[in-house]
Amino acid sequence: MTQSPSTPDHANDPGRTDFVRDLVASDIATARFAGRVQTRFPPEPNGFLHIGHAKAIVLDFAIALENNGSCFLRFDDTNPATEDQAYADAICEDIEWLGFSPDGITHASDYFEQLYEWAELLVTKGLAYVDEQSADLIAEQRGGFGQPGVESPFRNRAPDDNLRLLRAMKEGELPEGSCVLRAKIDMQHENMQLRDPVMYRIRHMTHFRTGDTWKIYPTYDWAHGQGDAIEGVTHSLCSLEFSDNRSLYDWFLEQLPLSAPAPYQTEFARLNLTYTTTSKRQLREIVEQGFVEGWDDPRLPTLRALRRRGYPASSIRDFCSSIGVARTNSRHDIELLESFVRADLNRSCLRKMAVLRPLKLVITNWPTDAQNQPIVEYRSLPNNPENEADGQREIPFSGELWIDEEDFKLDPPPKYFRLTPGREVRLRGGYLVTCTDALCDESGRPTEIHCTYDPATAGGAAPDGRKVKATIQWVSAVHALEGSVALYDRLFTEQVPGERTGEPLDDINQNSLDLITGCKFEPSIANLQAGEVVQFERVGYFAADANRELHFHRTVGLRDEWARIQKQAEGS
Repeated sequence: MTQSPSTPDHANDPGRTDFVRDLVASDIATARFAGRVQTRFPPEPNGFLHIGHAKAIVLDFAIALENNGSCFLRFDDTNPATEDQAYADAICEDIEWLGFSPDGITHASDYFEQLYEWAELLVTKGLAYVDEQSADLIAEQRGGFGQPGVESPFRNRAPDDNLRLLRAMKEGELPEGSCVLRAKIDMQHENMQLRDPVMYRIRHMTHFRTGDTWKIYPTYDWAHGQGDAIEGVTHSLCSLEFSDNRSLYDWFLEQLPLSAPAPYQTEFARLNLTYTTTSKRQLREIVEQGFVEGWDDPRLPTLRALRRRGYPASSIRDFCSSIGVARTNSRHDIELLESFVRADLNRSCLRKMAVLRPLKLVITNWPTDAQNQPIVEYRSLPNNPENEADGQREIPFSGELWIDEEDFKLDPPPKYFRLTPGREVRLRGGYLVTCTDALCDESGRPTEIHCTYDPATAGGAAPDGRKVKATIQWVSAVHALEGSVALYDRLFTEQVPGERTGEPLDDINQNSLDLITGCKFEPSIANLQAGEVVQFERVGYFAADANRELHFHRTVGLRDEWARIQKQAEGS
């Protein structure tokens, strides 16, 4: 089992604690599992992992790593109608990208034979029965909170008859929906999960691993705890929505002839983010209704979408570790996650010059050569001011440049310090230039500006010490590469999607994508690898798309919104 070196090493952090770690420490001290610690991450292979899963992954693997234990990846492949090998492969890829390697990869389907043998055992002990009622009637008879349950008329059928029917179910002799196997517990129990839950249902479907071997498939509750026990899991960590399932988890294990101490389930708060949903159903609707381009659309919270957007895996791990492990659900600001991403990228990313909305700047007094062609110089700029080891890069500079149209105003608003007629500004790493003229189209929109430069200000500093209030980026017009960028806003307009109307898709932001074409980049952009993230100076961090040449996704902007939120909170 491995993790990235940049992942916080909680094993070497004696001050770090939470209720899960306290439970594990107590079990080790009392030798409850003979000092062993084994966890598992049990996704269903019916979709893609998202940021919420990342918290569970980080916790499952961290608990194992901190205690010299092991962590397995076990696929909960008990529903052939929705599961697929492609999802399983994607889950493996995402976990590896996140920085972890499980000690083993298993499947609930590996244990179908053992689960079935145990089901027959419960039937013979009078603890399970075949119910021939419809699913709707069974659900109705379970009652509700404060409402009594109604026992099935088949509840007290003789074990031998139940065993005969169960075997007929297994052999495919009975049609789908005709009956189910239920545990016989207590139809009046205050915990609804213990009101004779379903253990097996008939599915005449092909399973992506077992083919057509099985005609009945176990429910999550019948497969989950038993899978833990078979594998030797000690600590079954689940999110809070499974709290009511814990009693059923324990009840099933108590009925079985286990050869080792039974594992036990502990629940922790799931990860919720503002402006985000991690509901599988809602995410599927967003994709299928065309609000985004697919499961890896950078606006989604899926891990493959975050990877495509340029989020470093280390920043996701650090974020998940920083928010801690709690017993109650809460919603975290997405700006906090972005602050981890920004800090990580600031340390690691190379800097590049880019102009997203280009405006031509002509230096009218720029020198020419003997053939009357503008001289080309090369300006040296650091690849990353945060890391001297990244060295310098040489950028071509000539008499015709591209600057961003936002860096010039004919009629500047108050406190606008960038280029205007008669004003001097600094070209990043180049020279000081003064605007002398501007050409405009029929609508009055500037199309080309003319400037003079001061040859004595190479590198952007004036020998006489005069100061300018603005520095702007540029790209040499002759040498520029042209491409596109995708700027992203929140996928939802509300912090808690659906809070007002009850339907999260009502709060979808129809303007969450701003695609800009005709952008200009410095020549070194051509050397970037697919997925590589760089900082476009003064603009933000951008990831090179893997499938589209010279197309970039904005990962995060430069401004630390989390710091602003914290400052506002302190002020209030």
